[in-house]
Amino acid sequence: MRRAAQLFLSQPQVLTRAEPSRATHATPRRGNRRPRRGVRVVVTTLKIDVWSDVACPWCYIGKRRFSSALDRIAERDGSAPEVEIEYHSFELSPDTPVDFEGTATEFLADHKGIPLETARQMQDQVTQLAAAEGLTYRMDQVRHTKTLKAHELLHLAKAFGKQPEMKERLLRAYFTEGRHVGRVEDLADLAAEVGLEREAVVVALEAGTFAEAVADDVARARAFGINGVPFFVLDGKYGVSGAQDPDVFVQVLDRVLAERAASHTGEASRRD
Repeated sequence: MRRAAQLFLSQPQVLTRAEPSRATHATPRRGNRRPRRGVRVVVTTLKIDVWSDVACPWCYIGKRRFSSALDRIAERDGSAPEVEIEYHSFELSPDTPVDFEGTATEFLADHKGIPLETARQMQDQVTQLAAAEGLTYRMDQVRHTKTLKAHELLHLAKAFGKQPEMKERLLRAYFTEGRHVGRVEDLADLAAEVGLEREAVVVALEAGTFAEAVADDVARARAFGINGVPFFVLDGKYGVSGAQDPDVFVQVLDRVLAERAASHTGEASRRD
């Protein structure tokens, strides 16, 4: 797959034209949403694919900023577009042991080859940015771990229609509550809190039932040229890299919806 063509820059990340293969193209489901000003109604749900990691502080921030973008559209137009968000697996540090010995700050310093104090300052900065989005990060309590099993759990949750709730629960557990998100028993406790059957979760995670699904997500990330998260793919067409400002997400959503409306109008004209 050839590299996507860059459309424009915003902050340190980029918006690109995503080029998924036929196997990775998302087909929207039927749905209903209210008319947007100046845009012809297209009655479909907008699919949003998000690659992220449970241990990624920017992913939690990006999740909140995307939600804020939808709120801003709703405030502007009277309703937000109907979206279906699916989370995909991406491990930032796949070689991390489940029972990592040390603090998250020590891991960051070693991983980036920087002084401990510099790593602490970086965490303080991201904590402040998270607070601006209504999130509470307690980096001194974070229990760094391998996130493979957490990603498997997210696939299990998707099978039962609980992925959004599970994603939020895992992020809050990791960044705010100092919970362990690498061990099967701890993950099963969190899964039970969102309504999943605890024992079934234990069986599935111990058996690695969804390990292949995680590997497929990682392979799709490579196909898109994704090498960092969060990464949002809107309508199978546009890729947005990083925890962008909500206004950037609004611009991209407006563009995607406008293109959909134009395509729908063109198809209707050809039928007439």
